[in-house]
Amino acid sequence: MSSFNALRVRADVPELRRFVNGRRITYLDSASTSLPPRSVIEAMSRYYELRHANVHRGVFQTANEATEAYEGSRSAVARFINAPGGGDEVVFTKNTTESFNLIARSWGATHMRAGDVVLVTEMEHHANIVPWFQLRDAIGIEVRFIPVSDDFRLELRDLDALLRDVKLLSVTATSNVLGTKNPVEELARAAHARGALIAVDGAQSVAHGPTDVTKWDIDFLAFSGHKVLGPTGIGVLWTRQGVLDTMPPFLGGGGMIADVRTDGFLPAAGVARFEAGTPPIAEAVGLHAAIRYLDALGMANVSAHEDALTADALTRLSETFNGRVRVVGPCDTRERGGVISLDVAGVHPHDVAQVLDQFAVCVRPGHHCAKPLMRRFALAATARASFGPYSLRRDTDVLLEGLEAALKLFG
Repeated sequence: MSSFNALRVRADVPELRRFVNGRRITYLDSASTSLPPRSVIEAMSRYYELRHANVHRGVFQTANEATEAYEGSRSAVARFINAPGGGDEVVFTKNTTESFNLIARSWGATHMRAGDVVLVTEMEHHANIVPWFQLRDAIGIEVRFIPVSDDFRLELRDLDALLRDVKLLSVTATSNVLGTKNPVEELARAAHARGALIAVDGAQSVAHGPTDVTKWDIDFLAFSGHKVLGPTGIGVLWTRQGVLDTMPPFLGGGGMIADVRTDGFLPAAGVARFEAGTPPIAEAVGLHAAIRYLDALGMANVSAHEDALTADALTRLSETFNGRVRVVGPCDTRERGGVISLDVAGVHPHDVAQVLDQFAVCVRPGHHCAKPLMRRFALAATARASFGPYSLRRDTDVLLEGLEAALKLFG
């Protein structure tokens, strides 16, 4: 019997008990940040109450317990994504953005030369675009884009040509605007056939279905703790041990060294050389609790639940508004996640969001840090609704009610 029950998940999330404007909150902004269950909050509180100490330094009992908790989270992340080398391949960062900066400034600056190419896509978050432009400006690499077709999917007919001279293909697993799920395994095979590595932005995928870096056969994976029911302030960069060993430190200071002399320094071995200073210890504890919670739900169960909600929402949006509300993204559930960007006829997305707030509906208006994609479809912004494991069909009921009110108010 499945252990997944969305009502039970909802009951575990304290914020979903809150009322705003006289209504119980309808949270449809999980693509921006997910809501932690009480077990995550309590795990972090227990750390601060009982074993708050710095890691990798002290020899007293609570310091040892803090180190064990911190490293235990690293091992849990490795198991969750099926990292072949275990925790020795998992680097803790601040978020997905920092993870991509680490790849660019460490691996990219070491392995790429002027004229080499990084291939990204038009649907990428700025976190997977700007660091490559910065590297271009620093050493003269080329940044090339895979176009997005009119049906909101990657245009892959000319992929082999686009991969010419490419050292790294860097692509999102799921678009944070379109909801499009990209064919990661197919892209990995194509990149490796050309001698390129592949990095995957898992910010919008890891919390919404099974993640297996071994099965995907990728070289880098980045994601954020706050997208997977965990806390803000912690992210993950996974890479193969053989790749990690070729990467120099990204930041310098305490904790990332083996030795320092008056004539230089020797970096620490393994992942430690990428974690300068005091790391996000409480956040790692919270991330471990979040992963434990998702594991108990079963990621295949989470995926099936959100797929059903998405299919229902897409159907009802089409039937209710008869073209007045356009979904910017695939309108079927094939290769699609629970991110639904809306273009409401005659109503600015920020106005849509403000009307929805009167119904206690939380959505995200804006360009979603994906301006190249917005320009591709001649949009300034959208109002984005997005599901999580705690979402229910009744959330869509309230969304539709609020959208109808927005159309009446501004129509």
